[in-house]
Amino acid sequence: MLKKLLLLPLLMLLLSFSPAADKPAYRLFTGRGKPAGYDKMLQELAAADVVFFGEQHNDPIGHWLELQLAKDLLRLRQGQLVLGLEMFERDVQPLVDAYATGELADKEFAEQSRPWPNYATDYQPLLQLAREQKFRVVATNVPRRYASQVAKGSLAVLDELPAAEKAWLAPLPLTVDYALPGYKNMAQMFGGDAAHAAGVQNIIQAQALKDATMAHFLNQARPAGHLLLHINGSYHSDNHDGILAYLRQLNPGLRVRTISTVLQAQLGRLDKEHAQKADFVLVVPQDMTKTY
Repeated sequence: MLKKLLLLPLLMLLLSFSPAADKPAYRLFTGRGKPAGYDKMLQELAAADVVFFGEQHNDPIGHWLELQLAKDLLRLRQGQLVLGLEMFERDVQPLVDAYATGELADKEFAEQSRPWPNYATDYQPLLQLAREQKFRVVATNVPRRYASQVAKGSLAVLDELPAAEKAWLAPLPLTVDYALPGYKNMAQMFGGDAAHAAGVQNIIQAQALKDATMAHFLNQARPAGHLLLHINGSYHSDNHDGILAYLRQLNPGLRVRTISTVLQAQLGRLDKEHAQKADFVLVVPQDMTKTY
């Protein structure tokens, strides 16, 4: 009896550290809402031609997982990896190349490449990995000044650009399918009908310019036999839409897999609103600390 009484506090201590008491930093699910392990996801992604990691730009868990995924895919694909980044624009590609090859130092690159405010914490580790492991990094996004001009004045403002600047964009003229689910959602968010409201139409055209430009350059960037890991805001690839819609037009035979990062109050199951957003859904706590 005395032995049982002595063991009771120890048993209670062990129970307090049971899995039920864990507070996970993230959970993975398939698009259908079934729990998925990292290794299972990794094996499926490694067999693809292109992987889109749709992130929340200020989420530290997603940024950490991007780095782990890049390392693991590099290992499984025996170095045949290309990294594409929405966060850098086409006109700074020479700087990205110079940094990745070690010709440009950290300080100079950060000063010249117009990095996002959270570059040092969230994206620099990826670029440093590329420099260490000697794989290519591709800046895929349209220079933001052109997207801003389109949002104010439609795609027509691009017609007068010099040829050297048009080289930083998807080939013109650009066709926009306003019936794509993502663009229809944008029209609803801005309170208009894209088919009739010029202001809403221009905003969607600016989004389409980004999507089409990223699709164009990442399609060019992937050598045969390589896997291209593209990091972008989740809205650009959710529901296999956005960038993927333009990529399918360019190269319908590609094996593409997607990840979408979502925030939830609970991590035990995938909320219905996030089902089918991607092949895999990364669920992060709603109150996770943000990087900005």
